[in-house]
Amino acid sequence: MSTPSEALPTAPPPALREIDELPHPPGLPWIGNTLQIDKPHVHLQVEGWARRYGDFFTITIGGHRLLVVADHKAMGAILRDRPEGFRRTPRFAAIAREIGLGAGVFGAEAEPWKRQRRMVMAGFDPRHLRAYFPSLVRGCDRLEGRWRRAAAAGAAIDLQADLMRFTVDAISGLAFGADVNTLESDDDIIQRHLDKIFPAMFRRLFAPFATWRWYKTRADRELDASVLKVNAAIDGFVAAARKRLDADPARRAVPANLLEAMIVAADDPGSGITDGEVSGNVMTMLLAGEDTTANTLAWAIWLLFTHPEALARARAEIDAVAGDPAAWTHERFAEMHWLEACANETMRLKPVAPSLTLQALRDTTVADIRVPGGTLVFLAMRSDSLREAYFTRAAAFDPQRWLDPVSGPDATSASRVSMPFGAGPRVCPGRHLAMLEMKMALATLIGRFEIESVGTPGGSEPDERMSFAMGPSGLAMRLRPRQRTARD
Repeated sequence: MSTPSEALPTAPPPALREIDELPHPPGLPWIGNTLQIDKPHVHLQVEGWARRYGDFFTITIGGHRLLVVADHKAMGAILRDRPEGFRRTPRFAAIAREIGLGAGVFGAEAEPWKRQRRMVMAGFDPRHLRAYFPSLVRGCDRLEGRWRRAAAAGAAIDLQADLMRFTVDAISGLAFGADVNTLESDDDIIQRHLDKIFPAMFRRLFAPFATWRWYKTRADRELDASVLKVNAAIDGFVAAARKRLDADPARRAVPANLLEAMIVAADDPGSGITDGEVSGNVMTMLLAGEDTTANTLAWAIWLLFTHPEALARARAEIDAVAGDPAAWTHERFAEMHWLEACANETMRLKPVAPSLTLQALRDTTVADIRVPGGTLVFLAMRSDSLREAYFTRAAAFDPQRWLDPVSGPDATSASRVSMPFGAGPRVCPGRHLAMLEMKMALATLIGRFEIESVGTPGGSEPDERMSFAMGPSGLAMRLRPRQRTARD
């Protein structure tokens, strides 16, 4: 038997790699890869570099070197180290302030984020969604009516535009208690102005020079006008909520929606919630609730249309479980497992947030790489979701993989590889609402209509275009009312 002094020595830990040692695509002196970046397709470009250079490499944009991470385990560790270890970039915060966006939970950091996060999560409690369910059903009825009118006229439907009307209506009612009803309006002021904000943020994030600070183009002036219009609408939401609370003080004990809960919290002297944070979260919910869910729905509809067997199974589940809209319940939609699998598979293949850029707040390590504080880190969120190492037939649309106990040859959980809502403390607070909206919109479409066509003008596969969120370019849909049989 060996004595402690005779025990074998432990192996020293492996040496850390330095960022300077990592591979990188060739670039130009000083500006690096700046001129190579194809902004609308930057996610595809970085995914291509990952296939060539591996899971960890660097790129240089606008004088800043970024560590690119394409490994889901490393990305999960980074996301779990927020907000203490990583934050959104200072450039993101500066551009949001310049545009005139309030400091909502999406852009907040450190203590302001923690304070707002608790407030927002309470507003998205599943019990709150259940109470709002009848209003979501009303929104689906309006969506059906809009599409019936288009079908009767033989008109092509601008798929994303209609879905954005639906999602704006849903979030406005749930979060603010406001029936904006863009689905039955020809004006839809809120949506028309919201649509300018995220694309402008995306353009400015990648702009080599902040030209808007000394000369404003027509697009810059239109953006300023749209932000003023949206902020005026937000002021109206806040004023209406305060009026309801003043008229019925009992509502302060049980706020009826997220905005009322935020106002009650802000009015508590010890809350630390400011009026600006209340308005900022209203803006955040409007923006995030519109683009992300609408684009995911557009991708899901296109994928289902191009996979008839999956579409037929979705219709069978809708008929058997959801039934007539007059009988819809929150509980029935919770049982629609195939429809949820279709949504999850859509987000695996076509995530609306295929990349995320963060900044390290302190010296740390990512996998076996030493990362100094201040380093910018570009997360290629979709890379592993498209790899055969984790998913059999990774490029195929196969919702069944989400219904099996394990996914992929290494038994890695699909939800750990595919992270469309993020992960860690800053996981998307609205994910349950988003999933419910998607199920209900798909049930409205598939249960009530026959889809004659969904596609682009040229008939090609829709282009993936980044405009803060990634969506399909130019999808149009034609419908006809579904002819129900007596057996149905």
